[in-house]
Amino acid sequence: MRSYLLPSILFITDIVTIVIVAFISLFIRFDGHIEPQYISQMVDALPLLLISYMLMFLIMHLYTRIWRYAGMREVLAVFVATTIGTALFYSSMFVFGKSLPRSIYFITWFLTTGIVGMGRMLLHYVALHYSRGDDGESGQVNTLIIGAGDAGATIAREIERYHKRSRRVIGYVDDDMFKHNRLMNGFRILGNREDIPALVAKYKVEEIIIAMPSVKRDIIQEIMEICSPLKCKINILPGMYQLLDDEVLVSHLHPVSIEDLLERDEIQLDTSKVETYLKDKVVLVTGAGGSIGSEICRQVLRVKPKKLLLLGHGENSIYLIHQELRNIAPQDTLVPIIADIRDKNQLEQIFKNYNPDVVFHAAAHKHVPLMEIQPIAAVLNNIYGTRNVADVAGAHGVDRFVMISTDKAVNPTSVMGATKRVAEKVVLGMNHTYDTKFITVRFGNVLGSRGSVIPLFRKQIEAGGPVTVTDPEMTRYFMTIPEAAQLVIQAGAMAKGGDVFILDMGDPVKIVDLAKNLVQLSGLSVKDENNPKGDIEITYTGLRPGEKLYEELLIGGDNVRKTSHSRIMTAEEVYLPFEQLSEVLSELESSCRDANYMAIRQTLLNAPTGFKPTTEIVDVLYKD
Repeated sequence: MRSYLLPSILFITDIVTIVIVAFISLFIRFDGHIEPQYISQMVDALPLLLISYMLMFLIMHLYTRIWRYAGMREVLAVFVATTIGTALFYSSMFVFGKSLPRSIYFITWFLTTGIVGMGRMLLHYVALHYSRGDDGESGQVNTLIIGAGDAGATIAREIERYHKRSRRVIGYVDDDMFKHNRLMNGFRILGNREDIPALVAKYKVEEIIIAMPSVKRDIIQEIMEICSPLKCKINILPGMYQLLDDEVLVSHLHPVSIEDLLERDEIQLDTSKVETYLKDKVVLVTGAGGSIGSEICRQVLRVKPKKLLLLGHGENSIYLIHQELRNIAPQDTLVPIIADIRDKNQLEQIFKNYNPDVVFHAAAHKHVPLMEIQPIAAVLNNIYGTRNVADVAGAHGVDRFVMISTDKAVNPTSVMGATKRVAEKVVLGMNHTYDTKFITVRFGNVLGSRGSVIPLFRKQIEAGGPVTVTDPEMTRYFMTIPEAAQLVIQAGAMAKGGDVFILDMGDPVKIVDLAKNLVQLSGLSVKDENNPKGDIEITYTGLRPGEKLYEELLIGGDNVRKTSHSRIMTAEEVYLPFEQLSEVLSELESSCRDANYMAIRQTLLNAPTGFKPTTEIVDVLYKD
């Protein structure tokens, strides 16, 4: 019943309006002195006038539109309806042999268009500003936009055009005081970030949008400190380097995550240098289904390679990245390959068939505790798999080979770190064997990668806690996956051969602080002695096998030089003679074949890796 009430009122109002306008037109035409014959003519013409106008109003759906969301399209509909209605009225008067002064038709059209149009717009503003979207039909959310710049303006404009049924923009917040109280896209800039709590209360704000994709991360953190206590949904635009073609859309919005808080400023890539070695080239990515490997594939695809070979051992992960990329890649660009890097014969066939120009080697076992209990798997995959790929790449004349390493290879305390350190030595040694430019890129943890603490903490929070942290003093370096992939690709452009590049990871982050931030981002509070009524407790479990309290990126400290890129450094590493390296590899191979866990550990201890294990052998198959 309620749905028919407003259309009925509008229908009746329009009939009354048309009748009144008809006689006002006579009054205007004759300057207030209307002869009786013209009144009679108008009364006689009223049925045709009403039928002509009301028919067009129905055809143009003036009674089925939701006027709360009216815009130029609705204004145009009123104009078209009255214009064609006037034409029908004039034509029907001629057909039925009736007559009125010609100016009457114009005056009637003009007044009807103005009154009906203004009435609909008045209805629009009344509904928009007083209904509050609580009628159960629209479900509008009062939205405050932080950032009165280009991105904020674009978001507001898109909401007005396409999302008015779900969102209602109440205004902007910006720290530029010269913008305050000014209008942008019809919405007022209401104040600065300190005014956010008061504005949320005053306007019953339910959603806050942080529309500042180029702002420094410390500003985002400060804003979150203000917004986190408020009972609002907080969405943010990703950094500009994550936006395709710098286009800003509402669909890009996502809830503020720990990645947004720890992400650094936008990376400036030297596109010309990257294109030089990747564009129109055949590029092979091992571990293409992993966190880093898949992102490298995405970034490489933007440079338009001739072919992109997606190599991985797990069919599911390769299937997923292939399905994702095939929607944006030119036809026949992508080649999914299921292969094991430990199988050198299989690698030989792949290189023979496709002749890759560039190899990004991202395949590795990386989980520290798992590799402690399965050291053979770490040795076979991280060391021999790397040797196989590098050896085949060099033999087939690959232009450059980029190995992804880890901070855990520096002064390693774990089997995983020690095997990655040996792999670095293998790649460095290949540079003296082949013409290929072999380089290593070393960095710390990436946010949100498989097996990282972030997904684990999120699951623990969803389950109601507790969140488990190994030690209150544990710190780690972090960067986002896109940032790491972009810097790896940039480092590849700098390759001279035998390089060990180190990515600027910024300042280390305490894992416990990471956990607290995630709890707060979930709209909850940490339960501790200062807040016994909190929601989520943080407990400490102790270091796991192979772990250390802090990670290092440098061996020594005085062996690092700057490069042309502010986020990339290069380290002077000692070249291990081939004879010595071959001896280490031979001993490890023999020990793995015999499943001699003591011998594996002893070889890693004797090798020039700096390996200093913090635990005894914990291999699940080892028997003392």
